[in-house]
Amino acid sequence: MSAPTVRPAAPSAVALGMPAVRRPSGAPGAGAVARATAGRPAVPGLVDPSGRTAVDLRVSLTDRCNLRCGYCMPPEGLDWMPAGELLDDDEVVRLVRVAVEHLGVTEVRYTGGEPLLRRGLERVVAATTALRTADGRAVEASMTTNALGLDKRAAALAAAGLRRINVSLDTLRPERFAAITRRDRHADVLAGVAAAAAAGIGPVKVNAVLLPGVNDDEAPELLAWALAAGYELRVIEQMPIDAQGAWSREGLVTADDVVASLRTAFDLEDDDPAARGGAPAQTYRVRARGADPTSAPLGRVGVIASVTRPFCEACDRTRLTADGQVRSCLFSTSETDLRALLRGGASDDEVADVWRAAMWGKAPAHGVGEAEPVTASGFARPSRSMSAIGG
Repeated sequence: MSAPTVRPAAPSAVALGMPAVRRPSGAPGAGAVARATAGRPAVPGLVDPSGRTAVDLRVSLTDRCNLRCGYCMPPEGLDWMPAGELLDDDEVVRLVRVAVEHLGVTEVRYTGGEPLLRRGLERVVAATTALRTADGRAVEASMTTNALGLDKRAAALAAAGLRRINVSLDTLRPERFAAITRRDRHADVLAGVAAAAAAGIGPVKVNAVLLPGVNDDEAPELLAWALAAGYELRVIEQMPIDAQGAWSREGLVTADDVVASLRTAFDLEDDDPAARGGAPAQTYRVRARGADPTSAPLGRVGVIASVTRPFCEACDRTRLTADGQVRSCLFSTSETDLRALLRGGASDDEVADVWRAAMWGKAPAHGVGEAEPVTASGFARPSRSMSAIGG
């Protein structure tokens, strides 16, 4: 599964109709922001020209990871960001507060790399859940993790207010786990998942990526395990966001493949599509094969078809990288630097204005309007790998 190392190209700046904000000495002038938001409705939220409003903030806390999954990075890892380029805890909390209090964000998910490598994680989560949305509700804080070390921190994270968690686990077989991740830590992941559930964090969702010839036969087994344990399985199509650039559409295990595999062991019934909202997963109610269709389901399973069934029209996300760059889309090839605004003395209002401008430049869908060549799938590869962007 390994491939020659290809370091991702440095991300380009977002011009926003103004001088590049990749490394400014301070906040851009009001005139530049005004030009970048020409035609934008006078609303405080993170709206875009397609009529979407971002209320879900994904925050990467580090680009580092303690696994080496072949579909994400090479065996030797990547060139990690220097510590001084990362947002510190106070900067993360400030930007989250700006997002909630100025821009209408209601949900915050912490990602990486691996967010459990962040020493101040519990403090950041507690500061997040202390915030209140415009209607007085507590901000919903969640996390995506590989669960290494989660058994030792789940109780503290629950006490800090973490309510939901997604754990990446592609296989139930230790030898396959070691082959996929290049680390023999399968038992540690299972311990972390169990600890999260025991701490009252829920629902616990398990994210699995199926790889052809590696674990593509495990969908029914993963679902049976998740149902028995009270977890919710999410199967995700592999996306072209690996650092090596080795992704191939021809090798993709598609959502249709996944559903067909699951239906060899279970009956699946589509959930109401109107209830999906901006969620990436298409969900199904699960029953035993041949069960009475009016009986209570055993649980649910989700399939995230980012490649074959893009859900861009319902996207409600904005993303913040560990070094303080706003990305309007996972597959964006440009970024807007908020870190430099913070460190240059910009006010919260100025930061919010630039963030609004960045989202007003969001394309209708990934790969649309991008200058870079697209892959065979129609995607423009993002300017960074997944570990640097955040999930």
